[in-house]
Amino acid sequence: MSSASTLDPARSALLVMHYQTDIINLFPSVAPTLLANTRTLCDAARRQGIKVYFVQIRFSPGYPEVSPLNKNGQGIKQLGLFIDDQISPELGRQPDEPIIIAHRASVFFGTDLELRLSAQGIDTLLMVGIASTGVMLSSIAHASDSDYRLFTVKDCCYDPDSIVHEHLFATAFASRSTVLSLADALALLAKRGGPPATSIHEPPQ
Repeated sequence: MSSASTLDPARSALLVMHYQTDIINLFPSVAPTLLANTRTLCDAARRQGIKVYFVQIRFSPGYPEVSPLNKNGQGIKQLGLFIDDQISPELGRQPDEPIIIAHRASVFFGTDLELRLSAQGIDTLLMVGIASTGVMLSSIAHASDSDYRLFTVKDCCYDPDSIVHEHLFATAFASRSTVLSLADALALLAKRGGPPATSIHEPPQ
C-alpha cells in the first residue's frame, strides 16, 4: 500500500456513489451544497490523474431485480424511482469515467467494480455517497474486508438521519477508513505521491 500521507494516482480511485438525479431530488435543501462539494472533489481528483468511478443504483421497469425477501429492496420498489434517472450532470462526468450499475446497497455486490479496480492495480479508494446509512455503510464494510486503503470525505456524504450520520462517521467509518473533511481531501490530493499527471482539462506544457 501507499504511504499514509500521500496518494499514488495510478493506484487510487474516487468512488462517487448514488449521486444521481432521483436521489438528489429527494433532498433539495442540501443538494446544492453536496453537488458543489463533490464537483470540487471530482475536479481535484481529475487534475491529479485519479480516475473517478460513478456508481448508480438502477432497476428495470417492474423491478425484476428486487427480491420479495429483501426488505430494503421492497422499500426502493415502493418509491418507484431509479429506472430512468441519470448521474447528476452538475458533477461533470467525463466520457472515460465509468458508470457502475448496482442493484443493491453495496456498490460491490453483483457488479464488476472490484474486477475493474483490480485490473487497474487500484488499492486505495476515496469514497463519497448518499446515503451514509445505505450505500456508504454497505460499501465501506465490503471494501474494508477486501483490504482496500480507504478514505471517506464527510462533506460529500449525506443522510437524512443526521444523528446516525454523525455516529457512523465517528465509529464504523472511522474504524475502517480515514475520515476527511473536503479541505483535508483537497490537501491530500494536492500532495499526492507517484509520477506527475497531466490534467484532463489542460494540454501538456
